[in-house]
Amino acid sequence: MTEDEQFPQPKNLVPDLPLHEVAGFTHRWVDADGVVLHAVEGGRPDGPAVVLLAGFPQSWWAWREVMPQLAERYRVVAIDLPGQGHSERPPAGYDTHTVASHVQAAVNALGVRTYWLAAHDIGAWVAFSLALMDRGGSLHGLALLDAGIPGITLPDAVPTDPARAWKTWHFAFHLVPELPETLLAGREREYVEWFLTAKALAPDAFKPAEVEHYAAAVAAEGGLRASLAYYREAAESAARNHEALERGRLTIPVLGVSSSHGSIPDMAASVRPWAPNTAGVVIPQAGHFIPDEQPEATAAALIAFVERGGAAG
Repeated sequence: MTEDEQFPQPKNLVPDLPLHEVAGFTHRWVDADGVVLHAVEGGRPDGPAVVLLAGFPQSWWAWREVMPQLAERYRVVAIDLPGQGHSERPPAGYDTHTVASHVQAAVNALGVRTYWLAAHDIGAWVAFSLALMDRGGSLHGLALLDAGIPGITLPDAVPTDPARAWKTWHFAFHLVPELPETLLAGREREYVEWFLTAKALAPDAFKPAEVEHYAAAVAAEGGLRASLAYYREAAESAARNHEALERGRLTIPVLGVSSSHGSIPDMAASVRPWAPNTAGVVIPQAGHFIPDEQPEATAAALIAFVERGGAAG
């Protein structure tokens, strides 16, 4: 069977969004249990597999500078979540356990049997739920980057102190029915640019072309609806996380990746009550968007985590 026969390529699911290239990587689309997901794959076919997930308001492209560094050692697969980037935008099913089942189906369809998982922001929401669902031992370890995971690291209430409120205010806004769509339709670029500018340590961390790319993905048909749906399903995601945790804590190695100026000051401490085998690392000179802002340090932290087998360093 040829590669094209194994991974038949449908027409671009988001035709107005350019398909960016990373040298040595190939675009794939796979049927992931009824939802077509887009993946970008490269690196060493015989190496350990590392799967990457991004968050709001981004796509697989958030990992573009980390991927080549990991590819020197590993098979690397960056996946767009449902509703993200060049993946399908289903009308429903955005709680993180449902999404995690689609991600696992995509990983299986790509022929990945065991892997390490690194995920940022909403990607980390999905990754945590996926780890809770992984009872077959396919997941070697989990790296979670600066994420307010529902029911896990997300504060119970949005702070009202202006010095902190700007980091999490959007959780409540996105939950309001219809109003965000009314205010944001046609203004997706301005909204996306605010996040990329305000939540990065350096306000010029993202080039205008990068802002345009992420904004175009959100503005494309179904993109804004899907982005909001993850937040609107957050309570369900939290409930399902805790239901799974009643059956047992995570036992796989976990790396909590914080940054010097991120949203969650200590990811490791926040995750450890649910995953005792958790180590932590802080990436300096970075805000929320750690892989974009400090790709070399991010890659180094992930490589160290994989090479030591997830054991605390």
